Amino acid sequence: MLPDALGRRYLIGFDTAECEQREYDVLVIGSGIAGLTAALTASPTHAVALVTKGELAETNTWYAQGGIAGAVGEADSVELHLADTLVVGQGLCDEDVVRAVVGEAPEALAALQERGVRFDFEGGEVALAREGGHSLPRVLHSGDATGAAIQQALTDSLRASTGIDVFEQRFLIDLLTAGEKCVGALVLNVATGALEVFWASAVVLATGGAGQVYRVTTNPLMATGDGLAAAWRAGAEVADLEFVQFHPTALDSSAAPRFLITEALRGEGAYLLDASGERFMLGVHPLAELAPRDVVSREIERIMTAAGRKNVHLDARHLGEEYLRARFPTIWQACAEAGYDLAHDLVPVAPAAHYMVGGVAIDIDGRTTIPGLYASGEVTASGLHGANRLASNSLLEGLVFSRRIARALGDSPAEKVPSRIMAVGGEPVTENVTTEGLVSAVKDAMQRNVGMSRSDSGLGEAAMVLADLTSVLESESIDPAHLELENLVTVSDLITHAAWIRTESRGCHFRFDAPTRDDVRWRVRTILRRGALPRMAQVGHVDPAEGAANAATATSAPDRQ
Repeated sequence: MLPDALGRRYLIGFDTAECEQREYDVLVIGSGIAGLTAALTASPTHAVALVTKGELAETNTWYAQGGIAGAVGEADSVELHLADTLVVGQGLCDEDVVRAVVGEAPEALAALQERGVRFDFEGGEVALAREGGHSLPRVLHSGDATGAAIQQALTDSLRASTGIDVFEQRFLIDLLTAGEKCVGALVLNVATGALEVFWASAVVLATGGAGQVYRVTTNPLMATGDGLAAAWRAGAEVADLEFVQFHPTALDSSAAPRFLITEALRGEGAYLLDASGERFMLGVHPLAELAPRDVVSREIERIMTAAGRKNVHLDARHLGEEYLRARFPTIWQACAEAGYDLAHDLVPVAPAAHYMVGGVAIDIDGRTTIPGLYASGEVTASGLHGANRLASNSLLEGLVFSRRIARALGDSPAEKVPSRIMAVGGEPVTENVTTEGLVSAVKDAMQRNVGMSRSDSGLGEAAMVLADLTSVLESESIDPAHLELENLVTVSDLITHAAWIRTESRGCHFRFDAPTRDDVRWRVRTILRRGALPRMAQVGHVDPAEGAANAATATSAPDRQ
């Protein structure tokens, strides 16, 4: 069972009457591709506010190198993209969702280009790269900094818009609910230390992932699972949290976060070599180095363990300096700064936590199980990815779902929001308490026991460590570092218990003590909700009404404020 402390409703005590207040039709929380797209597409018919934790560009989107997938090539089709996604998702994808997302990809990608995103072209046609799990090239890219190009173009559009108010340096503390409905958010103005309330008829959660629960991750320091934890506290159903994707090729260094070396480099012909200089993926999977990420990462882990080494090598030397410098300038520079010549050296790489496949459960139009709350992007469990994400479907997911959310919002008039909400707080944190050691304990427990390979005993050990750390949830502080710690503990607990429940191996969830896939018992989704018993749901998109009904009738844990 989850620790009782995870039953807490709000992180701090507050009275909205004592906070600075603003009111909008739509509140978007997050500024990656999902948040920016939601704000831009909703703004023509709604008054929109966008709040974000740091600066607009401090997102996982900015760091995305490889590109964004879409069936736009002459040899490609929606059916092929659908088939590849379903294969990689290993039986847990919602086919209706997959079809909707890959089917809308060409139109959504064209809209990105209209907003100023410049993809690479070759011979008068958009250039397409191949990445892991794809049966043919279908990944649009802007050099090896596609995410940054998308982020910049959408940010420029946002800045030019007159219908969107932007609030940077705002830390999401909690989502506000009145009855069963989400009515806004309580945020901390990091610059001033003041609490602010944003009332809204609809809230779009687009806060990204939670890679910082792990010691070794490609995610920026901002990715502490704040949105997922806030949705949990608000009572939203969360799903598929046992599935955490590790990217096979992060540059092995002491850097935090680890520098990601996009698999587009392997798509162009780079090899993976073991300590003897041999290609080890050739006999493992028909796609060799371009096998799905879970296959490549787990084989790298096996090779490293057998050799007693902490990395394998990426070999791109045969591609030539001129080509590597032109096609992968960002990677070339990062490797050079780390002391490696990409054209002449073997580059040490190892897997790193990269992407949350699970998250807040949503339906095909981005609705969560809380009325008034929508979600898009990595913070969600949409059913698109199943048990393992197909490369470069992540940016596409945020793009398409945010467009669908805007359509679902329509042009209906804003609903009246409550005038006041109050919550009782916990014990204040003493001034001499530091969070650094506690955060380190979370990361160590997750890295050691809830990484790529898991077991009943290891998950039990992680659960015990995290149970001891949940005492921080009983205390109160508006220090951002303490708030992040509380969210890290919450999300880590949820991932650990979801992994403990699923006694099989599938996609990016692997257990030594249950190493095979079991479709008879486990072709289901793991659903968790605050105050309710875990439940298993049949594969298919989430029905918000059904989810709320199931949650309301479940056995409850303490619902403390």
